[in-house]
Amino acid sequence: MKAKQPAQCATMEDVREGVDELDRELVRILAIRQGYMEAAARIKPRAEDVRVPWRIEDVVEKVLKTSESEGLSPRIAEPVWRELIECCIAHEAKIWEKLRSE
Repeated sequence: MKAKQPAQCATMEDVREGVDELDRELVRILAIRQGYMEAAARIKPRAEDVRVPWRIEDVVEKVLKTSESEGLSPRIAEPVWRELIECCIAHEAKIWEKLRSE
């Protein structure tokens, strides 16, 4: 069943169905993003290459620009992406180490 768009929701059940459907899609998309982090771990030659400060800021800047045009509050976008980036860096570092210890 396809959930209603937010403007079409008339009940909390409608809202919850929409949120649940969207959460499933976000998990699917985040799993793909994780795959890119695992590819980065495979490609980067040195452990210190895992954290790239300029790239972190580049990603956040692009997200904030996109969030503005899509109507997402920067008060949601920035902290969510900064946390996502930190979790991804930690995952990438773990995979980087694992690949080189085998």
